[in-house]
Amino acid sequence: MTNFSDYIIYVDESGDHGLVSLDANYPVFVLAFCIFKKENYLQVAPTLQAFKFKHFGHDQVILHETDIRRDRGDFSCLKSKELKTNFLNELTDIIETSEFTLITTVIKKDDYVQRYHKVDNPYHIALGFCLERVFNFLQSKQSHQSKTHIVVEKRGKSEDEELELEFRRICDGANFHRHTYPFDIIFADKKSNSAGLQFADLVARPVGLSIIKPEQDNRAFDVLKSKFYCNGSGDFLGYGLKKFP
Repeated sequence: MTNFSDYIIYVDESGDHGLVSLDANYPVFVLAFCIFKKENYLQVAPTLQAFKFKHFGHDQVILHETDIRRDRGDFSCLKSKELKTNFLNELTDIIETSEFTLITTVIKKDDYVQRYHKVDNPYHIALGFCLERVFNFLQSKQSHQSKTHIVVEKRGKSEDEELELEFRRICDGANFHRHTYPFDIIFADKKSNSAGLQFADLVARPVGLSIIKPEQDNRAFDVLKSKFYCNGSGDFLGYGLKKFP
């Protein structure tokens, strides 16, 4: 029987990884890894389910940050300011009280293009930084020798194949540790209604905004500060939050 770790990881992104035409309002690419201890995740999923029953009457709604922000689709019912505020406050409270560890990488695309003559796919760069930090985290929990599954959302056949190739390359030793990582990648359908993937979707943009507009009020990011993977001194910059360049 395979020796599985006590952790499960869900991944999502914010912003696009293109480098040709940059969005002046959001010139970053963010990759977010939400690490759950499996016993804690078993509490998270039903909590999110209960939240959906309360607000929609069923649990088939998928929480997408972009749709919520734009009052789109299932979230068109939130156009009243009071309803939207209550909804967001309750969702933020769920994230705040849920136990998970956050590892993110923010690629500042404009700085990256200006500084480097030869550029790589920002997703691949962010993936490398995040996987290295995930390994450090699991090592600190004595869980780095067991198989850990990392769940990402399907994007398209060619994109998924390219991502899996890069993932395998990093895990086979093309990483900071020059070590084989016992990670396995799982591609989940966009309609899988995974609580973990929805968490990753909800946390990615607030992290990006904290880099682009550090002076702007960002309650979601304030909540996430206690979730980041930290060093022994409690610092998360460079650990749970990697900025590049």
